[in-house]
Amino acid sequence: MKIQSIMKSKRQGFFISSVLLGSVLVLSGCGTQSPSISSSSAHGSATSPTQQTITAVGAENEYANVISEIGGRYVSVTAIMSNPNTDPHTFEASPQVAAEIANAQLIVQNGLGYDSFMNKLESASPNANRKVIEVQNLLGLPNQTSNPHLWYNPSTMPRVAAAIAADLEQLMPAHKKYFEDNVKKFDASLQPWYNAIKQLKIKYAGSPVAVTEPVADYMLQAAGMDIRTPWSLQAAIMNGTDPAPQDVQTEQNLLKYHQVKVFLYNQQVVDPLTQSLLTLAEQHHVPVVGVYETMPPGYSYASWMLKEVKDLQKALVYHQSTQTLS
Repeated sequence: MKIQSIMKSKRQGFFISSVLLGSVLVLSGCGTQSPSISSSSAHGSATSPTQQTITAVGAENEYANVISEIGGRYVSVTAIMSNPNTDPHTFEASPQVAAEIANAQLIVQNGLGYDSFMNKLESASPNANRKVIEVQNLLGLPNQTSNPHLWYNPSTMPRVAAAIAADLEQLMPAHKKYFEDNVKKFDASLQPWYNAIKQLKIKYAGSPVAVTEPVADYMLQAAGMDIRTPWSLQAAIMNGTDPAPQDVQTEQNLLKYHQVKVFLYNQQVVDPLTQSLLTLAEQHHVPVVGVYETMPPGYSYASWMLKEVKDLQKALVYHQSTQTLS
């Protein structure tokens, strides 16, 4: 399967026609947004009007959040895709998005076709001094990589954070130690997530689970879960194509006959098929865990990832569903 086709898919019911780019990530501990100001990122008071800041863009708000955590008071960060109620795969860039990208000094984007509109807009406004971190390239992943949801991989964000710090240091050499200290704090913030994954793997490795698409697959694999949903079904739902009837039947049987312990449901891609699967899981009392492609409001990247693991644990231990994050 060619992941580049993701951005071309036609999903039912959801698309983003425009983005209001006056919104930014303000605090490292939250994904809420406000008119564009410099990020304080939990490192003291907000930047004074006279203090120089670096204008940065995260294609997805989880990346914007990490920029905010590393750059702190020296960055003003805009998140382009941040709505947890919409499907990021069908994003359509507006002129406002183009203007924000044109003005950015630092950009972090996912790659693997997930946010390919970024490359087009960057090419339309060339800037030799602009720093662009494409996570696919940072991780050395080929274009054929099947799962683009790289932020669910526990090994991804520490490398992204280090790359952000390196670019910020080039833009503001005087604050090198500040950025490096923030990388250490960010890495430390991920330890509870890592510990939760480790404990889940120790106690529940091999637990069978079903998914609608591969949003959280990297995290599930790290925790030792057995993903029973056929990859071809996951890819079809992800790419907005018609799945094979036998794959749909396989998924339905997983839920009907309790062949899985948890059903992980992408809350940002909802269509008649996924809704029918959700109903089936509820009817047969299979615990449901909602997962997201962009960071829900009220979370930092670290707290969001930790919450997903804890919700999975509650489903496995107590058969408790957590369909939405609030």
